[in-house]
Amino acid sequence: MSVWPYILALPWLAGPLLAVWRMHGSPSLDHEASDPPDDPPLVSIIVPARNEAANITTCLEAILASRYPRFEVIVVDDRSEDDTGAIVAAIAARDARVRVLQSAPLAQGWFGKQWACVQGVHEASGSLYCFTDADTAHGPELLTRAVNAMHARSLDFLSVAGRQEMETFWERVVQPEVFAILALRYGGPGAVNRSPRAADKIANGQFMMITPATYYAVDGHAAVRRKVAEDLALAQLLFRRGKRTELVFGLRHLATRMYASLPEIVGGWRKNMYAGGLDAAPFGDAGRALLPAGLLAVPVASLAPVLVLLARLLWPLPDALVLWAALCVAAMLLWRAAGYVVTAHLSPFYALAFPLGSAVVAHIACAAILRGHRVEWKGREYEAG
Repeated sequence: MSVWPYILALPWLAGPLLAVWRMHGSPSLDHEASDPPDDPPLVSIIVPARNEAANITTCLEAILASRYPRFEVIVVDDRSEDDTGAIVAAIAARDARVRVLQSAPLAQGWFGKQWACVQGVHEASGSLYCFTDADTAHGPELLTRAVNAMHARSLDFLSVAGRQEMETFWERVVQPEVFAILALRYGGPGAVNRSPRAADKIANGQFMMITPATYYAVDGHAAVRRKVAEDLALAQLLFRRGKRTELVFGLRHLATRMYASLPEIVGGWRKNMYAGGLDAAPFGDAGRALLPAGLLAVPVASLAPVLVLLARLLWPLPDALVLWAALCVAAMLLWRAAGYVVTAHLSPFYALAFPLGSAVVAHIACAAILRGHRVEWKGREYEAG
């Protein structure tokens, strides 16, 4: 039997191992002190919220349960079409740490989230700004450990990558496929922090902490007002300006449920995958030109061996080709099963549905590429720039 099927299967066998290796040396909030500093600075927590009635109560209750002693919460209601504003107003009425702002009409050339964030900053009084999403749940030590990390390492900007909650079948099948692509591209926070290239810098907009001096030095959200992935763009801008930035894990301290249904998953990642990926593409114009192929590479590579085995049920195929496909599928099943158990704490049997997840990701990538710079999200259409 030829050795070529084994050699050609190496990317499927070793690729995930490379992604795991790139996770090593990643900093974590678990290593930071859990007690607040002696003279804790006031932290202004800014929450942009548009049509977040299903999430905002959980988010605010978790923030208000923080053990950090000095913070204010500014919720910017981005002209919601549901009960978001009323819910926040009721919470603010019983807790003076919470304020709700009604956003001004969306300014031309701005994305809604950035527009909401900059309005929140104008009302903030803190020595640190913390931007967090309305679909997050903060642990009681998150704020304290983040502040301690900022001070201990003299950071200008800190972003926390938390735990992703996945409750429905589609979340559990599709989301890991997208996260695998991100892991292959960036590695873990350690790899991101060690990279000397701005194109390799990312942040998690679900939790970002920054000093006011740094924020204003780079013109804050105004500088990234047309970026669909404003967190990534801001991290890259800060790095290029010589600011001290770090991404850290906070798996025990921050949780987010990004999307709750298949339409939300498709719409959310379609918004980010191509238009946001343009800013993350390495090697300048060449990297941006190759981005469509890069986005499709992982889902196509996942589906190709499966399709070969299915074709074998209908037509005779060379034994070497079938062996290659079988090796690849076995490797993908084993790696995904391990990921579900170790990382997501879910049943390994979800791994059996990986072709379905890969097919959805391929569909999202194609739709995002076809839309180009045109982005639609929460009832608004934008032109990313």
